[in-house]
Amino acid sequence: AKPTMEVRCSIEVTSQLVETQEASLDYLVGSTDILLDKNIVSKILDIQKLKENDRQHVFALLDAFLKQTKLQSIL
Repeated sequence: AKPTMEVRCSIEVTSQLVETQEASLDYLVGSTDILLDKNIVSKILDIQKLKENDRQHVFALLDAFLKQTKLQSIL
């Protein structure tokens, strides 16, 4: 039997690949088929930096909008 050889990328190379491809590591390795929009990810990171009370307000607005959109798509 032939010995198997594993090829491993360094964290630095992997990070550069993720950045240049504007895709998550999960997407690149096939763990997910959802390609996250870089702008949306940036907004999520900004929301995560908010104070807890402010985050709750953002989530309440977002939840209300998403519920309204889902209801409109049903009707």
